[in-house]
Amino acid sequence: MSANPHARRPRWLRFAPWLAAAAVLSACSGPGADVTGPGQAAPAAVGTLKSVAVVTHGSPGDAFWNVVKNGAEAAGKDLGVRVEYNSSGDPTQQAKLIDNAVAQGVDGLVVSMANPDALKPSVEKAVAAGIPVVTINSGEAESVQFGAIGHVGQSERMAGESAGKRLADAGKHKMLCVIHEAGNVGANERCAGATQGFGTATTLQVDINNPTDVQSRIKGALEADRSIDAVLTLNSQIAARAVDAVKESTSQATVATFDLNSDVVNAIRAGSLLFAVDQQQYEQGYLPVVMLKLYKSNLNIVGGGHPVQTGPAFVDKSNVEAIAALVGQGTR
Repeated sequence: MSANPHARRPRWLRFAPWLAAAAVLSACSGPGADVTGPGQAAPAAVGTLKSVAVVTHGSPGDAFWNVVKNGAEAAGKDLGVRVEYNSSGDPTQQAKLIDNAVAQGVDGLVVSMANPDALKPSVEKAVAAGIPVVTINSGEAESVQFGAIGHVGQSERMAGESAGKRLADAGKHKMLCVIHEAGNVGANERCAGATQGFGTATTLQVDINNPTDVQSRIKGALEADRSIDAVLTLNSQIAARAVDAVKESTSQATVATFDLNSDVVNAIRAGSLLFAVDQQQYEQGYLPVVMLKLYKSNLNIVGGGHPVQTGPAFVDKSNVEAIAALVGQGTR
C-alpha cells in the first residue's frame, strides 16, 4: 500500500474543490433551489450516468480536438462512464450525430456549437428528451438559451482581445487575422476581440481542409501588403502554415496563434512563433463529463448560467519547456 493517502484517488477528484468553488457562483445554493434554467428540462429521475455522447465540430486529424477527445475519454475511464466521441465539421452532419445520440438514449450529451443555429433543433430535442447537455468550446452565448446545464470553454472575444493587446505591446502596428472556418462564431469572435485589443486588423478567410492553399493565401496577403507586421492564426495547424508563408514571402511579420500542438511548441522554441493562446482544451473534454455525473446523480449545476472558463493561458519561451511534455502526451 502506498504511503501517499491520495495515491488511489480517482483523477477526477482533483477537480472536486475547484468545481465546488465554481458551484458557489450558481443560483443553486440550497436543497430547494431550482436546478433548471431557461429552456432546461429536469431529468426524469436522479440516477446513474452510464453513457455520454460527445459531438464536436472538429475536423478529422485536428490535433486540438484529439486533446478534447482524450480528456473526455479519460474522464469516462475515471468515472466509469462510457464515452463515445464523434465529430464533423459540417453543421448538418453534426446535427445528425446529435440526433443519433438522442435516438440511442444516451444519459448525457456534450456538444460544441460553432454553428449554433444549425444545431439548435437537435440540442433542444435532446433537452426535451430529458438528456442533460453541456456545451463546450463554441456557442457560449446560446448555451443557456438552448437549454444546456452549463458551458465549458474560453470566452473567445476576451481571449482575442488579450492576444491582440499582447501583439500591440510587442510593438506591432498592422495585424492580419486568419479565419480558418467559415461560419464559425468562435473564430469570428477571436478576430473581433483581437482587433479591439490590437487597434487595427485585416482578416483573411482560408479553408483548414486545404493546407496548401492556406499557406499560399497567407503568403499572397503578406506580399501584397508589406506593412503587415503581425499574423494571428486561430488554429495550431494554420500556425505552421503561417510560419512557412512568412519565410517564403520574406516578410518580417511576427506570427502568434491560438492553440497548441507539437509544431507550435517547436516554433516557439525556435523563435518563429511569439506565443500561443492555450485554452486548455483537455478540460473541455474532461470537465463536462464530471458535470454531467454530478447533475445526473445529485442535480448539481456548475456556473449558474455563466461559462466555466478554461482560458486564456499563454505559452511562450518562458514556459514552453514545461508545457512541451504535456503536449507530447496529448493533454495540452
